Amino acid sequence: MGDVAKDLTAGTIGGAAQLICGHPFDTIKVKLQSQPVPPPGQLPKYSGAFDAVKQTIASEGPRGLYKGMGVPLATVAAFNAVLFSVRGQMETLVRSNPGVPLTVNQQFVCGAGAGVAVSILACPTELIKCRLQAQSALAGSETATVAVKYGGPMDVVRHVLRSEGGIRGLFKGLVPTMAREIPGNAIMFGVYEALKQKFAGGTDTSGLSRGSLIVAGGLAGASFWFIVYPTDVIKSVIQVDDYRNPKFSGSFDAFRKIQASQGFKGLYKGFGPAMARSIPANAACFLAYEMTRSALA
Repeated sequence: MGDVAKDLTAGTIGGAAQLICGHPFDTIKVKLQSQPVPPPGQLPKYSGAFDAVKQTIASEGPRGLYKGMGVPLATVAAFNAVLFSVRGQMETLVRSNPGVPLTVNQQFVCGAGAGVAVSILACPTELIKCRLQAQSALAGSETATVAVKYGGPMDVVRHVLRSEGGIRGLFKGLVPTMAREIPGNAIMFGVYEALKQKFAGGTDTSGLSRGSLIVAGGLAGASFWFIVYPTDVIKSVIQVDDYRNPKFSGSFDAFRKIQASQGFKGLYKGFGPAMARSIPANAACFLAYEMTRSALA
């Protein structure tokens, strides 16, 4: 198999492992990010992550935690093909000589390049996922029933294409998506390589144990979200915003309004579930990727 095919196969398996482990955490994150600010004197729909889990299971059943997973799962092959293949090709470009291990700085560059590419695919996928995950939170807190606006992923696509500007509507939130993916992937791959080299005591990391790969992958994923989390909040609120009566005119407007109405902590709504998700999900992703890539070598 060629390197691109190996990256595609390993990346697909790694992405599937990441999605299965992390999607329930992601659902709670989006619900907390997108719930409306309550009127003065009233409580928010969800008081926190555990309350969001409890209400979601009570009103939608355990399957509610996996709402919106169909689109990411269906596109995981394409997403990871882009992410790992572009990163692999970037490695070829920046490597000084064939076979020479990349430096941590070079891994940062490769991660950023991959982030540019995956943003194009991630934006419409995230929009569909967020609409499905957030619709119960946006229904209001006065009723325990779930107001179903979308019947499924294709219903979201049809609605956006018909009523929200066609193809352009599917790329709503592209700017904050890129602001998340480019620095986020640069940091994640850079930290991952730095930790592997630290654990290996040098640049040859081929002999690392599974435990070391799990720790490196988990901490690398945590670094992604720790650095770029506010951009993810802005992306989510823009993507679920009402098309006909929008609250936000763009990313900077969303940033200003969130900070003005909720303070700095408003930019970190759902941060707990995001961090709780990032460590096991990314540990699973990198471990599955490394093991598959090694098996195909």
